[in-house]
Amino acid sequence: MKTTDIIAPKAAKKPTKLEKHGDVRIDDYFWMRLSDAQKLAAEKDEQTTNVVDYLNAENEYYEDCTAHTKDFQETLFQEMKGRIKEDDSSVPYKDNGYFYITRYETGKQYPIFSRKKETLAAKEEILFDVNEMAKGFDYYQLGGLNISENNKFAVFATDTVSRRQYTLRIKNLETGEIYKDIIENTTGGSVWANDNRTLFYTKKDPITLRSEKIFRHVLGTPASEDIEVYHEKEDTFGTYVSKTKSNKYIIIGSYSTLSSEAQFLEADNPTGTFKMLQARERNLEYSVSHYKNDFYLLTNKDDAINFKLMKTSVDQTEKEYWVDVIPHRADTLLEDFSIFKEYLILEERNNGLNKIRIKRWDEKEDYYLPFSEETYSVGVYENPEFDTEIIRYSYNSMTTPASVIDFNLTNKTKEIQKEQAVLGGKFQKENYISKRVWATARDGKKVAISLVYHKDTVLNKETPLMQYAYGSYGYTISDSFSTTRLSLLDRGFVFALTHIRGGQYLGRAWYEDGKMLSKKNTFTDFIDCSKYLIENNYTSAAHLCAMGGSAGGLLMGAIVNMNPELYNGIIAAVPFVDVISTMLDESIPLTTGEYDEWGNPNDKEYYEYIKSYSPYDQVSAKAYPNMLITTGYFDSQVQYWEPAKWVAKLRELKTDTNMLFLDTNMEVGHGGASGRFDALKDTAKEYTFFLALENKLDS
Repeated sequence: MKTTDIIAPKAAKKPTKLEKHGDVRIDDYFWMRLSDAQKLAAEKDEQTTNVVDYLNAENEYYEDCTAHTKDFQETLFQEMKGRIKEDDSSVPYKDNGYFYITRYETGKQYPIFSRKKETLAAKEEILFDVNEMAKGFDYYQLGGLNISENNKFAVFATDTVSRRQYTLRIKNLETGEIYKDIIENTTGGSVWANDNRTLFYTKKDPITLRSEKIFRHVLGTPASEDIEVYHEKEDTFGTYVSKTKSNKYIIIGSYSTLSSEAQFLEADNPTGTFKMLQARERNLEYSVSHYKNDFYLLTNKDDAINFKLMKTSVDQTEKEYWVDVIPHRADTLLEDFSIFKEYLILEERNNGLNKIRIKRWDEKEDYYLPFSEETYSVGVYENPEFDTEIIRYSYNSMTTPASVIDFNLTNKTKEIQKEQAVLGGKFQKENYISKRVWATARDGKKVAISLVYHKDTVLNKETPLMQYAYGSYGYTISDSFSTTRLSLLDRGFVFALTHIRGGQYLGRAWYEDGKMLSKKNTFTDFIDCSKYLIENNYTSAAHLCAMGGSAGGLLMGAIVNMNPELYNGIIAAVPFVDVISTMLDESIPLTTGEYDEWGNPNDKEYYEYIKSYSPYDQVSAKAYPNMLITTGYFDSQVQYWEPAKWVAKLRELKTDTNMLFLDTNMEVGHGGASGRFDALKDTAKEYTFFLALENKLDS
């Protein structure tokens, strides 16, 4: 599908000279960058007007070129919505004498949070109806819910701009009163001390949004009187506050990509002084839980690249006192652990697959829960109660809808508490095929590809295929079920989830080999998987589409510069594409905290390496695939100007007549729409782009 009859916007060129290490870059579109103050100002200045006019022109161009698809987008949206149980409810979980429930009502966008005392037969208490709270806002996010130990107070966090700067408020759950305490510019995270009146929370830097300070607040007092208890001064670190499951300790954590540090305070003594557990050291990471008289530590100490579990007395916490509980294993990544009165539950990953390991403290039992599918996703669920014989976990696969399962640790039986409903009358699990194949990367590494498709889909050169990946920060996308994806599968698409380096699918080394000066492995892994899919007749370049978001959008930008001929269509959602300029600007959120992910371009070696793959810097005069690029005007994670500049430069240099669209949501940020139906509409728009390329708008 080509666009030649509607004239595309042409951005003004205003050259800006950028120089580093003797290298000069000319950025013709640097002028598109606005400050937060400019974006939020009641009256727009000339620069803001020019930027907004350009973004609106791109939006209008996208709308005009896709006007013929509007009816299909609505059909697709209704189809996706029709699979959802609109009056859905979570499985209740019990915590401190109450069952907590999250539920939705038919036709409403947002959840309702409620609880019942002691028994599910008790009267429901509505804690928060987000549908009422969100009225009058284009975007509304409620998070950070935290109940005091006496069950009387709830702290909650709201974001109405989509920049992840949360305002904390406190509600009296007995009277319904929302107190005048207003705490702005926080991460949304907070914990109660055991006195039921003291709250610890994390403040952000107002410019960089780095989580940098921990404050102590007393209920009923103005935020201006809050006491700063910790300031994280290293700009490559962030900080947070948490509470151990035992409710014994409050933890202040500091973290960077390569190291971490924790301080602790007895929750019964909120005005006390935090004690250092183990001072930070480069390449030493650990996280903390508490059981009896010991701290339990998930750590990479002693070169345990895949992490191990250690413990130390609360009275002697320095690393020389740490002893192994679960030793390091070269073939198994230890991802997390949960402590119960009689059991230790371990979440592991081996050969790409999740495992749940159950181990009694008295060592009478040590076993894994069995799972039979070739690919799947499993994880320990909400388990707040300490003294219990039941653990709850979630399970799903690319063909199996999500289930919430209670496993009885005493008699080894399991009970399914909830199965994800797929309405609409068409879905039958047996109609879909899922499997895992392994491509060989150019350096010989084996890269897993998880595939799912309808059993009636014939695999050949004419088969449309959507390839997806992320590949950064060690984040692993597991093989999970998606009701929206069915709209592609039922129209003959194959979905291919590519487990490239930069994630931790095959352990921590898989991540280390896809970052810093090895970052290009992420991109070449994806390309080599594309070639594998083409060579093995799953699809062809004429029918291969690819999608990625955020750092996955960087991946999309890199692959279209390196091998544009392999792809028919690309969706890059909120893409991180102006890597070199962003990583040189310490005023931009996330920059300093990510030097150990991408490298610090103030170092010439990293500057040259990053520049060699940065999508914006590597755009050249050649043919590119059909591309849809999305962003949010208020995005704090990847600033809107990165994709906007990228599109402008692509328009200037590309030699093809393929589609190139920039879709900017002028009301939201990095996470997209806040309402569940609005988010579905965004997905319908994206899928329509791919389906239109395959002339499947009538199916």
